[in-house]
Amino acid sequence: MSAHHVQDAPFRQTPPLPKAASPVLVVIPAWNEQASIGDVVRQVIALEEFHVLVVDDASTDDTADLALRAGAQVVTLPVNLGAWGAMQTGMRYARQNGYQTVITMDADGQHLAETLPSLLTPLRDYHADVVIGSCTPRGSRARKTAWTLFRRLSGLNVRDLTSGLRAYSGPAVTLLASSRASLLDYQDVGVLLLLRKAGLRIQEVQVAMCPRRHGSSKVFSSWLKVGEYMLLTLVLCLSHCMSRPTPQPQGTK
Repeated sequence: MSAHHVQDAPFRQTPPLPKAASPVLVVIPAWNEQASIGDVVRQVIALEEFHVLVVDDASTDDTADLALRAGAQVVTLPVNLGAWGAMQTGMRYARQNGYQTVITMDADGQHLAETLPSLLTPLRDYHADVVIGSCTPRGSRARKTAWTLFRRLSGLNVRDLTSGLRAYSGPAVTLLASSRASLLDYQDVGVLLLLRKAGLRIQEVQVAMCPRRHGSSKVFSSWLKVGEYMLLTLVLCLSHCMSRPTPQPQGTK
């Protein structure tokens, strides 16, 4: 099932977390991440300034139970929606429960909890509406080549296009929780183009990341998945190029 069905899919969830005066919700989409999810949740909760929501994307292992034991709020989806569908579920949860700021991070241990406060500074200083935790050295040569191609086609001034470590302000959360974002399949280029089109400011902050503790990238798990990702992203970039207004020569109306 694709991400645009997220708004129609029923799910099981635990009772809502208590509201905070200045709440920040960390959304962690997780699919079969039992090997790492407990440690990831505990490290975020130890910072004491974040609430944690794990969106269990129809895992077939103990991901949901381990996240609960670690102290997270858990929403369990009945069908696998993919990373963006799970993230959008988290965005909608945030809107329904009064959270004005959302951070997304991976469940596989790549993203370090201690880097989360650095993402919030540009938001709180009103310098950005979206902040990306960027770590370009982690990319392979093929991935960096793809990043360069997509940057040129989309016009996005973002070096780490695929980072899932991001902080979103209230207006960004509202946009990404809406039906306009439901047609997307991935969290990267399409999401960033939608945010930019809405006039929201995007900034990158350099952070350290760790190698994933287990498994492999869901996008780069097979040549078929890579081909599907490249094709869909290329179509997004080309449609964006074609929709750009053509500048008129000076002196014309």
